[in-house]
Amino acid sequence: MILGDIGLGELIWGLVVLMFILAYLMMLFSVIVDVFRDHDLSGGAKALWLICLLFFPVVSLVAYVVVRGPNMAARQLSAASASAAQLDSLAQTMAGPTSPAQEIANAKSLLDAGTISAEEFEALKARALG
Repeated sequence: MILGDIGLGELIWGLVVLMFILAYLMMLFSVIVDVFRDHDLSGGAKALWLICLLFFPVVSLVAYVVVRGPNMAARQLSAASASAAQLDSLAQTMAGPTSPAQEIANAKSLLDAGTISAEEFEALKARALG
């Protein structure tokens, strides 16, 4: 078939089929991720769901969404909030002190520990205040 021989109806039908295939693959990926994310399922139950998804894809996908679907959003939300908390913690660690008082307190603790000299402490203090 040459590209010029494709009619508008065939093009639209092809796009509709492609849309449904992509929607199915997105749902399948979401269910597979949820199977591994669910801590309530045992290893055998996870393996059984995955085997069913492999051999009976459409039926088991619909069955999973009906049976386990109501808690999928809760598991996804808890995973996202845990990821956000971890990112916030990392950002806080990377940002270091946020106020001049914290910077001076950290410099003072370094001075008291003998890590920096009095001149270096004064330079850090001036930089924090200025």
